[in-house]
Parts: sequence; C-alpha cells; structure tokens
Amino acid sequence: MKTGEEAIAWIHSLLPFGIKPGLKRMEWMLERLDNPELKLKTVHIGGTNGKGSTVSFMRHVLEAAGYKVGTFTSPFIECFEERISINGKPIEEEALVAGANRVRPLVEELAQTELGSPTEFEVITTIMFDYFANVAKPDIALVEVGLGGRFDSTNVITPLVSVITSIGFDHMHILGDTLEEITSEKAGIIKENVPIVSGVSQKVAQQLIEDTANKSHSSFYQLGTDFSERLSVVDGRVQVFTLESVSTKYNDVRIQMPGPHQRQNAAVAFKAIELLANHADFYVSEEAFYSGMHATTWTGRFEQISDNPLIILDGAHNKEGFESLSKTLELHYPEKSYRFLLAATKEKDMSVLLKPFEKMNATFTFTSFEFFRAAESQTLFEQAQVLQKKYNDDWELALTEEVRSLREDEMLVVAGSLYFISSVREKWHQSAFMYEKI
Repeated sequence: MKTGEEAIAWIHSLLPFGIKPGLKRMEWMLERLDNPELKLKTVHIGGTNGKGSTVSFMRHVLEAAGYKVGTFTSPFIECFEERISINGKPIEEEALVAGANRVRPLVEELAQTELGSPTEFEVITTIMFDYFANVAKPDIALVEVGLGGRFDSTNVITPLVSVITSIGFDHMHILGDTLEEITSEKAGIIKENVPIVSGVSQKVAQQLIEDTANKSHSSFYQLGTDFSERLSVVDGRVQVFTLESVSTKYNDVRIQMPGPHQRQNAAVAFKAIELLANHADFYVSEEAFYSGMHATTWTGRFEQISDNPLIILDGAHNKEGFESLSKTLELHYPEKSYRFLLAATKEKDMSVLLKPFEKMNATFTFTSFEFFRAAESQTLFEQAQVLQKKYNDDWELALTEEVRSLREDEMLVVAGSLYFISSVREKWHQSAFMYEKI
C-alpha cells in the first residue's frame, strides 16, 4: 500500500468480518508489535452516549494546559483519519500507510489461525496503539470505547482513569436487553485500582458500576453525588454553570456545546481531569480549564451548519439521544417551529426514538442513505407515531425541498444516524449553493 486511499480501502475490506467478541485477536497482534499499548498513558472512555463530547472536553482542556493529547474516536464525521488524532489533527497519510503496512502481515497471518481474521475495528485500534506509542508519542491518549466495553478491542489498556458517561438502550442485539446486562458490559472497562468516573443517571446502573468498582478496589465517583454541575444562565447557545467536587470548584464555566447533556459531559470531563491532576501529575491551571471548556466543539453534535436558514445536524440515534435533542431544542430554541429530516439504521424503531416528539407540532421527513445497514424510508415512516410525516427515499432531494420551504420561524434538524449526518455534512459543505432558497 502506497497511499492513504489504498490503506483505508484495505481496512474497510475487513468490514464483512463484523463484530467478533473477545480480546484474543487484539492480544495476539499487539504482542507481535511489542505491546505498544503498555507504553502509553491513557484514559478509557465508555458509555452509550456522550463519549465523543467528553473526549473533546478533556482534549481541549489538556491541550490548553500545554499537553500533547492523542484521541481515538468513532465513527468519523469528516474523514477516516480523524479517528486517530493528535491535538485534533488527524493522522498523516504517510503514518497511516506505514501503520497499515506494519499491521497487514499480522492480519494475514492471524487469519490463518484458529482465531480467524481480526475485524475492521480491531485493525484500526491496533494501528492507533502502534502510531501513538512509536510515532506520535502523546503525553496522554484518550481512548474511546467502540462498542460495549468488556470485549471491546480497546479494552487491553490499564488506564490512569476509566470513564462511563451514560447507559442507554442501544446495540441491544449485542449488549443485552436489560439495563443490568448493558451496564455489565460497559462496566467491563473497570480495572483493578483504577478510579472510575460515572455520569450514569439510573440508580440501578450506578449501583452496579459501584459494586464492580468495589470488587476491583477502584475509587468510584458519581455525577450528582461526588461532583456536580449547576446551571446559572443560558446565553443564546452558550451555557454558563458551576462545576464542583469536594476539593475543586469552578464558577461561571462557559461552554458553547448546547443542551443539558453537554453540561453533564463537561462535568464528567472535569472530574476525570481533576483525578489526572491529583494522581498522575497532569497539572491544569484555572485559565487552561476555563479556556479549554469554552473552546470545545464536537462535529455533528447539535452542530449549526447554516444560520439562514437555521439548520442543525445532531448525532441523535437512540432513545436517550432523542430525549437529549428534545431538551436541547426546548432550552435553546423554544420560539422556533421544527422540521426534521431523519434516516436511521435497520435496528432502530422510530416509534421508540420519537416518543418525545409525538405530540409536537412539527413535521418529519424520513429518508434513506447509502449504507449497508440503512433502513428504508417507508419503514421509518410507518413506524413513526407523529402527527405530520412523509417520506422520500432520495435524501438529497428531500434536503433540498426542506431547506427551500423553511419559513423564518422554522428550523431544520437532521438526525437519526451519525453515518447519515456525515453524508449530509459533506454534501452541504461541498455545494451549499444548491440548497439556497429560490
């Protein structure tokens, strides 16, 4: 492989191997690379929703404090390379190609063993560990869990701090049907004597995580009990609030990420950073903390891509995500009427996702997009229990029609799948002029 395009195509060719629980393939590959994961200082971030935003809050604050910060996130929104980044800058093409060429012989050898071929995500994770440990060498790496926790390919690290942002009903066909089953999978990232920070809201899930932490002799810190966030005022899209723990208090913290859930993500990041400062010598000044928090953005999370007409892209794709979207709209845009353009993957049920909007005087257009797991627009239309709905299988045509018919008192929200909003975002920035009102 000589180009980034060839490397990415090879990585994507492993997608048919799907999701294969277990860490043996990861351990096999990493051992042959001299265990790069053991050379890194890491924070492990799991949870149903809020992982990416929490990573972004932490990254911006630590970067403002002068640290070199590696991040591993998924899925990507703008380009594949952003999944592996240093201080927000995606891995360079040359480094990606070199990493893929180092790992490929291992993948081909492993495929011939009883363990079978590694998955696409396992290979991306392996390239990330190799790149961070042997090329980029960040001061700290913030590693986001891909799916679940216990058997996720990232769960080969012993981090300085573990984080579980939230627990929700997503990927139930893999993680289990009950809150307890899903929480047990997420809590699988808890390691012996490694502090765990929880932003989880359900009491049952909180207790299960705390019990797991106690068995692992790990300090447990729960949002709302051991640290907190308290809203002061909403100034347009900016939220001003207080963050507080037993030993630290920040008044008038300002973030430009809208929604109550983003204050909670900021609080979880705050506590994780405090633990890094107190136990791992990652000093963060007040100035760095305030400026980092305010500078934080996260692509595709209630992201405004147009002011006139007002268009928002949001990564809501599960029950809890749509509940957060509903609260964010109510908090920041109560005066607006809403139009929604939605697409989702096949395992989603719009009758569940759209519960917060069933009685709302809003219009819903369901569509589809090019993705092997994308649901048909008519299926989503039939599932939805909303008052005003229609469907159009051509999302580009649907987007054009929605934008051109928007009134001044309305806004358009595009949601339902991160893969979908990635496609919309790319098309919008390539040819926004196509959607101008006539």
